[in-house]
Amino acid sequence: MSRMEQNRTDRFKTAILLTAVAGLTGGLAFYVAGEPDFANLIWIAGVVPALAALVVEILRSIGRGEVGLDIVAALSMSAALVFGETLAAAVVAVMYSGGTFLEAFAEGRARREMHDLLSRVPRTATRHRNGGLEDVPLDEIAPGDRLLIRQGDVVPVDGMVASDTAFVDTSALTGESLPVRLAHGADAMSGSTNAGEAFDLTATREAKDSTYAGIVRLVEEAQASKAPMSRLADRWSLGFLAVTVSIAFAAWWFTGDPIRAVAVLVVATPCPLILAVPVALVAGLSRAAHFGVLIKGAGPLETMARIRTLILDKTGTLTDGRPQIVSIDSHDGMAEGDILRIAASLDQASKHPVAQAIVAAAKAQGFSLPVPSEVAEFPGEGLVGHVEGRSVIVGGDGFVASRVGRMVGDHPAKGAGSVLVAVAVDGHMAGHLVMSDPLREGAGAMLEGLRREGISHILLATGDRADVAERVTEGLGLDGLRAGLTPDQKVLLVLSERKHGPVMMVGDGVNDAPALAAADVGVAMGARGAAASAEAADVVLLVDRIDRLGPGIEIARGARRIAVESVVAGIGLSVLGMIAAAFGYLTPVQGALLQEVIDVAVILNALRALRIAPHDPATPKPKAVSSGQADLAQGATP
Repeated sequence: MSRMEQNRTDRFKTAILLTAVAGLTGGLAFYVAGEPDFANLIWIAGVVPALAALVVEILRSIGRGEVGLDIVAALSMSAALVFGETLAAAVVAVMYSGGTFLEAFAEGRARREMHDLLSRVPRTATRHRNGGLEDVPLDEIAPGDRLLIRQGDVVPVDGMVASDTAFVDTSALTGESLPVRLAHGADAMSGSTNAGEAFDLTATREAKDSTYAGIVRLVEEAQASKAPMSRLADRWSLGFLAVTVSIAFAAWWFTGDPIRAVAVLVVATPCPLILAVPVALVAGLSRAAHFGVLIKGAGPLETMARIRTLILDKTGTLTDGRPQIVSIDSHDGMAEGDILRIAASLDQASKHPVAQAIVAAAKAQGFSLPVPSEVAEFPGEGLVGHVEGRSVIVGGDGFVASRVGRMVGDHPAKGAGSVLVAVAVDGHMAGHLVMSDPLREGAGAMLEGLRREGISHILLATGDRADVAERVTEGLGLDGLRAGLTPDQKVLLVLSERKHGPVMMVGDGVNDAPALAAADVGVAMGARGAAASAEAADVVLLVDRIDRLGPGIEIARGARRIAVESVVAGIGLSVLGMIAAAFGYLTPVQGALLQEVIDVAVILNALRALRIAPHDPATPKPKAVSSGQADLAQGATP
């Protein structure tokens, strides 16, 4: 439904409510003035529009193959009019129209944070062109365009920071309360806000393919979705309808008093089943989005709440996915900074991930990198070239050693999962850069939190070697490790684990997409992951932090728990009210008032899902490293 159609619907519901309220209050005024006949006519006039609108809605629902408890509301108003209980009918009309109005208001409140996301979509961007600046529509931006992001501007497309530094506020997308510092070459996510000085951005995607455009699409899908629990509530509503009619008929049959049947019907109008579930689940979607966890609809959220088995990919998911320098060893007395600067200068000529990580580390240290010359790249082995007139070789230890006439030795820092980059200058081995793909910060705390949330079985699935996976995950307390897996073997693992209960799979690469699609809930690292995995997933983590998975599951379980509590309490109170009405303890007017109190309480309880405060584990402090290497260890990370 479009925004214009939604506004028309809301205005119509408001008009029906005002008409019903006017009929009720006007009739009461005439009744107090001693004019009961006029009072009855005004009460009827207030009921008829509400009843007509309700009948039309029922017919539309039946046309869609849906049968709900709106029928009870129509029966109660019709029966009250037929048996002369016009005041009760007027009260029911006010209460029902008020209930639908309150439901619309509650759902609108629950979607507010999602609408805030949509309202932030920029329409234009400022592009550098021929030495000047021009404002262009978002659709005209192409990868490679250099954009100016002014202070306070929303980043229009995904890109890389082209200035030295940038400070961006991602709170609207990820829930991060503090601005994030991005170094030159770091990825900037569309939808974040420039919280510092103006900076330049090199676009890497078109607007329609950027993160923010994907969020908009996913929000629209989420709002239109229907959870399994909501469909189950529809089936329950049929049973409740049968129980309501049976109690009303029995009260009339055994007492001969039709007013008792009317009272039973109005107590059951409307039912908390059709109000509590959608309000609570949509509120949960909104709350999860606030913490950077975008759930593609109420169905995945409800399934997410029942997960007991978690399968994690390693590279880019449990680990950072980008090699980082952990130490620099000098062999000929050359300063560590000089080794890094010279290696990075030559590596500018390569697109290999390790080479790019070395370049990023050097730039993060503020080194000015000269342009290399006479570069020859040997794929998978290394590079040979000249930097500032000096002959430089950078690459694998064996490749460099063979070029300088040295034997390859066992480097003490090289272990499973580490990458050893050798650097030779003017025919002599200058030193080594030791690099590794570290475990993500907060991964251990996240797994502990998930176990507290009821995740009983946690597995690692990776295509990497077993020794590398064991070293990286040592001490995490995983329940199983499956190494050397191909994409189809990951799918088989997911399917085998599904036999024991719902399975969640977390990954970030194209090779993870089949397993994400096969899982009950697939989770993609959307901030830096592949587009294929994000499309196949049911949940996308908008911030590049695995520890956001814990708050997402906690919110899903909290929203589902609140929905169930609301349904059980609402239905229980309604049944007790119907029994009391059947035994003559409630009049139709009293029954209508009681049911409205129940409905208001149920909706307000469902809205508690907007206030779920998940445990957000603090990010561990980085370990200190010697010789000023603290910054080098983060060289590839903004």
